[in-house]
Amino acid sequence: MTTLEFLRSFHFFGYAIFDLVVSFIGMYLISARLSKLFLKIKIEIPKMNWVYLTLPIGVLIHILVGTYTPMVKDFLNMNGHYVLKIVIIAFLILGLKGIRRK
Repeated sequence: MTTLEFLRSFHFFGYAIFDLVVSFIGMYLISARLSKLFLKIKIEIPKMNWVYLTLPIGVLIHILVGTYTPMVKDFLNMNGHYVLKIVIIAFLILGLKGIRRK
């Protein structure tokens, strides 16, 4: 078992904790650059909003590239996983809440 396989072996509600933590930390680290990039096209996005948008953007990107991870499958499943759907939609609302045009 490699180190990455070991780190990904710990799960929270069936989702790898390592993947979630790395996603949120990665988005936090690039949020300043993303905010500056969007300021060039006159859209002001607070840095914290990028962290909220981590899961919604992740689900959207995975759907667009056709990689159906367990979270994407659960999100698209019409017959359950309502807590996951509520969490992702809540993160989407929180992420979109502070966005302004300049």
